[in-house]
Amino acid sequence: MPTHAPLHGIRILEVSALGPAAITLPLIDLGAEVIKVEPPAGDYIREMTWPIVEGVSLMHLHVNRGKRSIVMDLRSEEDVATFKELVQTCDVVVEAMRPGGLARRGVGYADLVAVKPDIVFCTISGYGMTGPYQNLPAHGVAFDTWAGIVSPQVNEDGFAYLPEHASMGIHAGPLFGALGIMAAVLRAKTTGEGSFLEIAQSDAAAAMDWYRSETWKAYERPESEVTGNKSDDYERREPGTAGMIEGVRYQVYEAKDGRYVLFMASEQAFWKNFCEAVGRPELFERWPGSKYADHARGNLELRAELRDIFRTRTAVEWIDCGVDQNFPVAPVNSPKTIAEDPQFQDRFHWYPVEQLGAEQLGSPIKFAGEALPVPSHAPTVGQHTDEVLADLLGWDAARIATSRAKGGLGGPTPGGPTPGGLTPG
Repeated sequence: MPTHAPLHGIRILEVSALGPAAITLPLIDLGAEVIKVEPPAGDYIREMTWPIVEGVSLMHLHVNRGKRSIVMDLRSEEDVATFKELVQTCDVVVEAMRPGGLARRGVGYADLVAVKPDIVFCTISGYGMTGPYQNLPAHGVAFDTWAGIVSPQVNEDGFAYLPEHASMGIHAGPLFGALGIMAAVLRAKTTGEGSFLEIAQSDAAAAMDWYRSETWKAYERPESEVTGNKSDDYERREPGTAGMIEGVRYQVYEAKDGRYVLFMASEQAFWKNFCEAVGRPELFERWPGSKYADHARGNLELRAELRDIFRTRTAVEWIDCGVDQNFPVAPVNSPKTIAEDPQFQDRFHWYPVEQLGAEQLGSPIKFAGEALPVPSHAPTVGQHTDEVLADLLGWDAARIATSRAKGGLGGPTPGGPTPGGLTPG
């Protein structure tokens, strides 16, 4: 078993506000060291969203777990100089807010590559560094509405509202960013070259939904060149899951216990296995369908038959049957019930409240035969200022006190009232 975590030895200096701080979370889970630089007033993520767990937001507890916090006011020459010293001990600098904030304070990529030529600098923001929206304030849902992932609904009173949905941009953006960071670090370690990465959460949302947007783009070509599939007599369908509304062999059905299952026998072989498993071989004989990608779209007679069949067993019984008889069927869970699912319980573990302040999910990445490092509790503002300066720069108490006397590190009292003036992205 390896003696070190996969990213042991990688050090990241992060200046972040709100959700984009999640960019370093997957790297922390794999063993990277992350130092979060905060203005004296702190990152107000601790007060954002819900739930609030014992006075601190779950968002902060999750996206900033495992990090050490150091207070610096990057408007002061003293802290700018200290920041540059810290950079010389790091592999990566992350700017997780509106791009350009660090450059305006003299610690942008051009400033930092001068003191550490192989530094990897990554800025992650809402709409990125270019385009007409680059300076437009936004929160996470905006990236999903912009990308066309979530559409407004109208209630019975005629008011438009945002429906429940899984956020995409705020989760995909950090993952793309983490991937880019590690690619850049690998190059830096082999070539000595630094990198300037730029990630927009809106871009990430659009990239994750590539199948629908690319389908619409393909449909701009004539039907003689772009068709539907063979099982639909080559008729075009709506892109993605919108084209599955009329599906029959690929559809959700209610089970005996009132729960739903997703039936996915779109391949002919799976459809045959299902019909034999439920003692209805005549269904296959009457509607054998195409070999692949056949949803029996629009076949209301078959849909009624399947509706009645699925009501004869519970959801769990259908899953067991699918495993035994080799046909695809899946539970339809919700964010509230997913933790009860046996597959979830087998694959995930929860960090306990006592450890991280709230029950949190561990990384989905698994290294066979290895246990990933356990992250520490998300920090309070400036919790590790003295510790980090001692560890990375070798400063003693007198040197730290001198810096504070000069107006650095938040002044005489860590976490004092002077605002840092950084702008969230």
